Amino acid sequence: MTPRLSGVVTTLDNGATLEACLASLAFCDEIVLLDSGSTDATLEIARRHGARIASQPFAGYGPQKQMAIELASGDWILLLDADEHLTDAGRIAIERELAVPRADGYRLPRQEWLFWRWPHPATRANWQLRLFRKDCGRMNDVPVHAAPEVTGRVLDLDAPFRHYGEPRLADRVDKVNRYSSGLVEHKRGKQPRFMALRLLAYPTVAFLKLYLGKRYFLNGWAGYFAARTQAFYAFLKYAKVLEAQRQDASRE
Repeated sequence: MTPRLSGVVTTLDNGATLEACLASLAFCDEIVLLDSGSTDATLEIARRHGARIASQPFAGYGPQKQMAIELASGDWILLLDADEHLTDAGRIAIERELAVPRADGYRLPRQEWLFWRWPHPATRANWQLRLFRKDCGRMNDVPVHAAPEVTGRVLDLDAPFRHYGEPRLADRVDKVNRYSSGLVEHKRGKQPRFMALRLLAYPTVAFLKLYLGKRYFLNGWAGYFAARTQAFYAFLKYAKVLEAQRQDASRE
């Protein structure tokens, strides 16, 4: 007997991208959507796609997604963000795999929208754990970048999905500014080893990992912008923590 699959999405004013997301989940046995107060067309789109809708004030990235997972009735969870959609090839791969599952969780390759284009086919995808047995998986407590963790065997499954991301450089800069600020309280009281060295070196490392390691150089200026803003994010993460620590010390 084929196990039941629940597509799970959390939303807040995602009307611009939700249509493609939910359409790609139509093959699931159910779609569970947990909204945190949308005022745009999000809920109308969800109803049109037959999603089971629940509402809850935003509780943080990890807790909100965990609540959505708990609402699902399927044996398996396929977790997507509202600005992501599964490709046809991804759907076929998942259906084939779940007929005779080999693992308890699967990392899927995410293809990133780069400002005005999809990446070159030879650009390396970001593999993320998005498909898992409900009774084996749970969101971790990492702020901002919370992700599922699975107890059991995890494999890579070539089931691509796409992330629309930010359409403009200004939007990307705003996002990395917000996300880096969200990490400050989590790391404020900690003293990472070699803090000064990380602040000086890691932005360059982050740039090279994307631009050369993941072959973003194949995407022209769009790839350069993406790698450079990732380096800026790496700088802000450590710079804001150091700033907060110095400010705390000055008050003592």
